[in-house]
Amino acid sequence: MLVKIFGSAIHGVSAQTITIEVNVDTGGVGYHLVGLPDNAIKESSYRINAALKNVGYKIPGKKITINMAPADLRKEGSAYDLSIAIGILAASDLIKAENLEKYIIMGELSLDGGLQPIKGVLPIAIKAREEGFKGIILPKQNVREAAIVNNLEVYGVENIKQVIDFFNEDIPLERTEFDTRKEFQEKIDHFPFDFSEVKGQETAKRAMEVAAAGGHNIILIGPPGSGKTMLAKRVPSILPPLTMKEALETTKIHSVAGKMGANNSLMTVRPFRSPHHTISDVALVGGGSYPQPGEISLAHNGVLFLDEMPEFKRTVLEVMRQPLEDREVTISRARFSVNYPASFMLVASMNPSPSGYFPDDPNNTSSQFEMQRYMNKLSGPLLDRIDIHIEVQKVEFEQLSDRRKGESSIAIRERVLKAREMQNVRYQDLDISYNAQIGPKEIEKYCELNEDSKNLIKNAMEKLNLSARAYDRILKVSRTIADLEQSEHILSHHISEAIQYRSLDREFWNA
Repeated sequence: MLVKIFGSAIHGVSAQTITIEVNVDTGGVGYHLVGLPDNAIKESSYRINAALKNVGYKIPGKKITINMAPADLRKEGSAYDLSIAIGILAASDLIKAENLEKYIIMGELSLDGGLQPIKGVLPIAIKAREEGFKGIILPKQNVREAAIVNNLEVYGVENIKQVIDFFNEDIPLERTEFDTRKEFQEKIDHFPFDFSEVKGQETAKRAMEVAAAGGHNIILIGPPGSGKTMLAKRVPSILPPLTMKEALETTKIHSVAGKMGANNSLMTVRPFRSPHHTISDVALVGGGSYPQPGEISLAHNGVLFLDEMPEFKRTVLEVMRQPLEDREVTISRARFSVNYPASFMLVASMNPSPSGYFPDDPNNTSSQFEMQRYMNKLSGPLLDRIDIHIEVQKVEFEQLSDRRKGESSIAIRERVLKAREMQNVRYQDLDISYNAQIGPKEIEKYCELNEDSKNLIKNAMEKLNLSARAYDRILKVSRTIADLEQSEHILSHHISEAIQYRSLDREFWNA
């Protein structure tokens, strides 16, 4: 008897429906699995055999042929265990098969018949709804994630016996439902850190506000213990809240990577990723034999923090150059290519020298040659993509011992939101969300300068020895500073503040 059952395969951050055809033939004995399965799927026969025996069933001693179509698409992982097991039982007339085509069925089997969680549940559920399936049957640990999708019946099961009884004896499964928007609104402002906890560092906090308002990449330069990491961890608390569309995009990526967890359903705050400096190129941008999203994709719609940036391998840093411009990563293989979104805000930190101190600090023991070699770990093209360079000075005792709270993240966020609203109106007809994304044409149109501002930036470039690449960055940052003041025009004091945020272009660092 031939039976068709449906599963799903992940490709990038999308899903594709897989038809699992199971044919049980009395003319022989054997188990044949075809359709480009990987080793994890080939091993499923052992898990399925043990699981069925432990719930009172067994694989029949007949010729079983299983085809996973489309046969030219490689299938991977152990998530097809439940689909194949139910297909074998239905093709053997051990359970009723008339309702199988209404459901996507996925899950990894334990030897006792229990079910283990799987990856990529959200894109699978979205695809199931698009293709008109009535429902989806999944391990119980994944149901909250799948229940985000409306107009789809989501059933969570703990054991294969529940699925058998559902199809064979019409014993109903418990349907999972919850209000996605309510949960989203309840958790949208939950942050573990707040800027009110930061002592001193008013200049750095201001630079962070400007960076958040315009989506600018920023690098913090300061001695150990000055608060660089502390500042960086608080950036998500002042960024605009995720929209529902952004939340779904972000959740899909984390779902595919298996980062959601059993109690999470929807990403409600912007992600903050902080990889260690020993990370490899592939782990950062994504890839592998079976491509997976990297850290820059997991930071999509959020913040990627590179602590002690010069300690990262130069090759690792250089692979970020293209994603920083295109805001997506394309991973190509001989037979296919995968696109992962990677629109993130880069926040980096570094010491000003190998010894950890500024060149003019008495504690600095690094020679000029050592400092230059240290700075050369960061290439010009990479620094060209970082709009704001801010020096973070050590905090004095008086500031540390001050018991007064600083300005809260909520207050800073309100100003950021107002600035972003201006940008949304300005770029509503363009494929641009914030100032950091504008190109030469938009700079010319939206960053017009009066005579005083032109003279100021001209003098700055001559006297401070600012590089040519700093010019556009200064104009972009000036546009954001003007937006924070709700000003339609860029004025000279906006330019002068933006010039302060180009530390690494100065002669002080490049001597």
